[in-house]
Amino acid sequence: MEYRRLGRTGLKVSTICLGTMQFGWSSGEDVAHRVMSRAVELGCNFIDTADVYSRWIEGNPGGVSETIIGNWLQKTSARREDLIIATKVRGAMSDDVNDRGLSRHHIMNAVENSLRRLQTDYIDLYQTHAFEAEAPQEETLRALDDLVHQGKVRYVGVSNYPAWRLVEALWISDVRNLVRYESLQPHYNLVHRAEFERELQPLCLEYGIGVIPYSPLGGGFLTGKYRRDAPLPHSDRAAGIQRRYMNEQGFAAVDKLEEIGSAHGATIAQTAIAWVLANPAVDSAIIGANSVEQLEDTLKGAEISLTAEEKAALDEVTAWQERR
Repeated sequence: MEYRRLGRTGLKVSTICLGTMQFGWSSGEDVAHRVMSRAVELGCNFIDTADVYSRWIEGNPGGVSETIIGNWLQKTSARREDLIIATKVRGAMSDDVNDRGLSRHHIMNAVENSLRRLQTDYIDLYQTHAFEAEAPQEETLRALDDLVHQGKVRYVGVSNYPAWRLVEALWISDVRNLVRYESLQPHYNLVHRAEFERELQPLCLEYGIGVIPYSPLGGGFLTGKYRRDAPLPHSDRAAGIQRRYMNEQGFAAVDKLEEIGSAHGATIAQTAIAWVLANPAVDSAIIGANSVEQLEDTLKGAEISLTAEEKAALDEVTAWQERR
């Protein structure tokens, strides 16, 4: 496993980050524990979750993924200090109007709840899950700054922020001498590029912000599961993938991944991971796994080194920039 610095920080993270949104949803606790243990055995030191996972599922109160990770931390042979545990704050954790958002009130309560569920006394990377306009950014950053000085949080990051709001936050941190966001978690993959590449990518490169993309496999589309002539599975997930990606450009991307992957003895999914990690702005790609076998297969994508020509060929098939 390769390790990269997270942005400008001295923190080193594995190029694969284990995403845990599925824990307590499509993966039971026993399976989740086996997946995390195997990930660590294979060199993954980076685990990402969120307090709200997966409250949108009927019967799931939220905090379930964090609780499963916390239970695993108490039984694993891995040392806590060797692991980078990331979680997020913002989502509604109850029907209370203040039990959500990025206010100081919510952040201070939410971090204590996350620490309790994770059964740890510090969070390595605490991320604001998405931008919200109700709480002033300075209020949010002052709360995060206090958590860093208290030792409850070591680094802070963002997820799903537009470029101008992230620049605004960096400016506030600079002029107010507050902790600054050191990482960004964007939606990014071979068939969903412009949202990150248009403004966020040059911003992250310029200011040394670490990049941890989620959905590098396009919700499963970039595994080869969905093909031109194959019947579409009957599910809301499949319908969403059909709307987003099942078009000529999307299928051309899958074809090119298959072609280039064959030269490396790699699957479509592994090649899609390799493409994300070939971006110089990216430090680690977040992948989920519902079994040890799925984890082992996907992690092989971090072992593939695409040539400049292979990377350019994949770039070309989903190019979004206007030609000059």
